[in-house]
Amino acid sequence: MTVFAMFTAEEAVAEQRISVVGLGYIGLPTAVSLAEAGFQVTGIDVDPRVIEAVNGGRAHIVEPGLEQLLHSVVKKGRLTATRQQVGADAFLIAVPTPVGHDQYRTPDLTYVFAAADAIAPVLQRGSLVILESTSPVGTTRKMIERMAAARPDLRFPEAGVDENDVDIDVVYSPERVIPGRTMEELKTNDRAVGGATPRAARRAAALYRRVTSGELLITDDRTAEFVKLTENAFRDVNIAFANELSMVCDQLNLNVWDVIKLANFHPRVNILQPGPGVGGHCIAVDPWFIVAQAPETARLIRTAREVNDGKPRWVVEKVGELLAERPDARIACLGLTFKPNVDDFRESPALDIARELTRRYPGQVTCADPYADLLRDPGDLALSDVATAHKEADVIVMLVGHDQFRGLGRPAATSAVVDACGFWK
Repeated sequence: MTVFAMFTAEEAVAEQRISVVGLGYIGLPTAVSLAEAGFQVTGIDVDPRVIEAVNGGRAHIVEPGLEQLLHSVVKKGRLTATRQQVGADAFLIAVPTPVGHDQYRTPDLTYVFAAADAIAPVLQRGSLVILESTSPVGTTRKMIERMAAARPDLRFPEAGVDENDVDIDVVYSPERVIPGRTMEELKTNDRAVGGATPRAARRAAALYRRVTSGELLITDDRTAEFVKLTENAFRDVNIAFANELSMVCDQLNLNVWDVIKLANFHPRVNILQPGPGVGGHCIAVDPWFIVAQAPETARLIRTAREVNDGKPRWVVEKVGELLAERPDARIACLGLTFKPNVDDFRESPALDIARELTRRYPGQVTCADPYADLLRDPGDLALSDVATAHKEADVIVMLVGHDQFRGLGRPAATSAVVDACGFWK
């Protein structure tokens, strides 16, 4: 049953111990925010480097405002990190949910289920379990089934069972933050809180109320799962329209940036900006969850994914056209992260483009990115500072418009340019 209601009233929440499973781009800021709100938080992660950094008050990711707050809550003893699951009153799961490489990019729920398996032994009557990881519809129910199988001594939510007879409350509640503004948006964004039972949703909402001033929109777990996927599929479809426009305009010898700017003067038109593709672990991934569950129906969503996934190949071919005329040209790829001003390389189309150009034109490609030192696997990429790469290149491929690139002048008249993100538009 779906409950369409908004939770806005303040509810009393006793001092609680919270375990946050996964200390990545969402889990760590969430753990820090909860600790700042007064909870006693234990962060769980499988990477010993992450554990060491967090316990030392150091952020292993770049996010404005995170490290200072992390240092503060660690110093106060509000947040500690460990590899082993511990007992808690509430458990938040924020682990990756990647997709496979099959026809429908089927979601891989290995990390979610591993987290549930690790939590199950330490559950007690009255525990609250919240899944925050982006997941296909039905994942929360599957997680419940796994925990119930592991703990037959406890009663979990199931059809036909009154919530007052349930021992463990389970909720699905995804974040809606954007990298670069995560700390701010965790405190202000509205969020859907989908309970396996209404009581579970109310309990989770009371917990989140300590952190956020945004509306807490209470619904059921399956609806909340699909809401998250819908939000990112909507954005993906709109980006695909802009990316397709850029390719059509190129074919017609038109300036796509001018076309979009002028079209957006229409009072009911708001076209997004094209780029080299779509990256990150949300928009580039989540729509495939819908396609995997409804492959014959989700035709527009799948087409949008194919358009955006195909844009990096188009950029590579544009560079190839220039190299056909200048085979020995030196190429500079500027920007490797999935979006400006973040250190996140996950699903980055810019990184894919740089690697493909390096493969096609060995010894001719130099790459620059302000976060290149954080790239764990540079492979064959030749990395340089941006000034050198920009100055020495015959072909400049602008892929990510980092603020640190703003000091660059326009390329010399002798340089060829592929501006995939409209940096010099």
